[in-house]
Amino acid sequence: MNIMQNIVQKGDVVIATAGKEKNNLFVVIEKDEKYCFLVDGKRLKTIKPKKKSLKHVQRASKTPFPMERLTGQEKDNAEIRKFLKERSDYVKTRCH
Repeated sequence: MNIMQNIVQKGDVVIATAGKEKNNLFVVIEKDEKYCFLVDGKRLKTIKPKKKSLKHVQRASKTPFPMERLTGQEKDNAEIRKFLKERSDYVKTRCH
C-alpha cells in the first residue's frame, strides 16, 4: 500500500494522476480503503461523484474543504467550484 493513500482524507483537495481527469483538482467527499469519491462542482457534482482509486490521486493542498459547508443542496457545487478556483492558482504554481 502506498503511503500517500493513507494521507488522503475526506475533504482533501487532490489532483488526479491518471485517467481523463489527469491534472485536474477535486475535493474528496467520501473515502474507503481503496477508493475515494471526487467532485469538482462542474462535471462531477455532489449527487454523482467520480469513484477513483487512491493510487491515482495525490493530495494537492494542505487546506481541506470545510465539509460542514455541505448542505445536500445544489449550492454545494458552487461552494466547491469557488473553493477549487481559489486553490488552483496556488497548486499550479507549486506543481509546475
